[in-house]
Amino acid sequence: MSKYPLLRIAFLILSISLHGQTFITQVTLADVEKQKLVKNQTVVIEDGRILEIYKSNKKRFPENATVIDGSGKYLIPGLVDAHIHFFQNGGIYTRPDAIDLRKYKSYEKEIALTKSDMETKLRRYLKNGITTVIDVGATYNFLEQRKNFIDKKFSPAVFMTGPLLTTYEPEVYKELGKDEPFTLTKSVEEGIQGVQEQLAYDPDFIKIWYIAGADGLSIEKSAQKNLPIVKAIIDEAHKNDLKVAVHATQEFTAKLAVENGADFLVHSVDDEILSEEFVELMKAQKTILCPTLVVHEGYHNTFGQNLEMSRHELYQADPYQLGSLLDGKHLSDTLLINAYKKGANSKSGQDRLSQRKATMMANLKLLSDAGVIIATGTDAGNIGTLHASSYLKEVQAMQKSGMSNWQILTASTLNGAKILDKEAEFGSISQGKKANLILLDDNPVEDIDNIAKINLVINDGMVLNPEELLEETPADLAQRQLNAYNFRDIEAFLEPYAEDVEVYSYPEKLLYKGKDIMRERYAGMFASTPNLHCELKERIVQGNIVIDKERVQFGDRILEAVAIYHIEEKKIKKVYFIQ
Repeated sequence: MSKYPLLRIAFLILSISLHGQTFITQVTLADVEKQKLVKNQTVVIEDGRILEIYKSNKKRFPENATVIDGSGKYLIPGLVDAHIHFFQNGGIYTRPDAIDLRKYKSYEKEIALTKSDMETKLRRYLKNGITTVIDVGATYNFLEQRKNFIDKKFSPAVFMTGPLLTTYEPEVYKELGKDEPFTLTKSVEEGIQGVQEQLAYDPDFIKIWYIAGADGLSIEKSAQKNLPIVKAIIDEAHKNDLKVAVHATQEFTAKLAVENGADFLVHSVDDEILSEEFVELMKAQKTILCPTLVVHEGYHNTFGQNLEMSRHELYQADPYQLGSLLDGKHLSDTLLINAYKKGANSKSGQDRLSQRKATMMANLKLLSDAGVIIATGTDAGNIGTLHASSYLKEVQAMQKSGMSNWQILTASTLNGAKILDKEAEFGSISQGKKANLILLDDNPVEDIDNIAKINLVINDGMVLNPEELLEETPADLAQRQLNAYNFRDIEAFLEPYAEDVEVYSYPEKLLYKGKDIMRERYAGMFASTPNLHCELKERIVQGNIVIDKERVQFGDRILEAVAIYHIEEKKIKKVYFIQ
């Protein structure tokens, strides 16, 4: 039985209706190639492609056509996240080389979750208008697993490399077989062999983790020492018609990578302001840059317990991975947790993050102004950078760097396609291209945040309601309200509740009814209670009932409680508290 039976039926019905043509009428079209809005257009879709675009008129439509009224709406190409990792979940347990919490959750369980959860991640991406994802560092198991999602209407297009080829590998990732995300290459011969091994798995490109300094040498000496291996990997990949992405975050290593044929730099340089020579080199070589501006902040703020989550993320993120980011507030290894917290919140830690952010922002502005191709990517899957929901935060950071909304839209669509020379297939709204599109309620050129105001998603010609792509379970609703409680966001906290919610003291004493009273009570508590945190100790789900055993800290007081949530019509209708 499918995990999403109702969605399967809905997709089947939609697919039947779309054997004919689809017309999106009277819509304002975002032309990212010419960077202009074109009003009052009709876009015709057939067999998954854009058949025709013309000025809307009173033309009659075929009897079996699907007609969508785009009046007052904006049509943009589907978004591309040019930097994700399926082998990471985004929560606090996903990178044991960054913080080792395996005593609380084994890495074997985390790996198993990455694989079992792949479909949910894909649905979440598509729900957020992301019709293409590029995994720039996967595993052999994921290269095989992605085949299960080819041509699935609920799935974005997935482009993927195999394990990262590197001269340095953290111990925790060794001896994992086909789940290993790294291939250690200590010689030119091993570098070439690393490329050749991946060919059998049909990767879309090759990725190098160019880590300099891990061998105890200076950045320059280490980078020069390993350059022959890097060059051999690039040459072998190009010989097999595969592009090469390189992780290089210092100007010195990035420059060496570009000089030796790197096609795609997957991070910003963050150690110094780029030289004019480097900027001209990037432009001359047509090397594409993915800035990944927010990923460092995700780690830093998680470790420092200073996370802030937007309402968009509280609504759209995987609620369990988001919730795990606050586990540092109650995990029992206080010595470890406090050491991370102290380091992140120290003056040197804060200064280091500020310097890194300022440098990346300045370098992005330099490169984009010079005409270097910029592609939007999040590095999602890393601690604090959640799959799909972090995309909006990334484009907001790009805007803060000084990029215009048109530049960001182009970076988020057409330029993502250019990474793998796919711009003739998708990335803009043009006749003959794949019908990967988003219908927005508001103008993204006026406000880039409007890319999140999605009315419909069109994926390979299939018209999808984003709210039906990922069915929320009763446990999802309970977890979302718990997350919002811990972040003290009153509106996000109340959103999962029914307007006429009833709150009881178990077994049957009605305390109050309705969201208005609930808002008044909880808003005051959120505002006035220091050190407020709810730890979920245990959860039982029985049909539409969720029973949570909780440990709640109110300032200096700790309360043990049980909350019983009754869900009706996808909202929390009743809550019973046992204290």
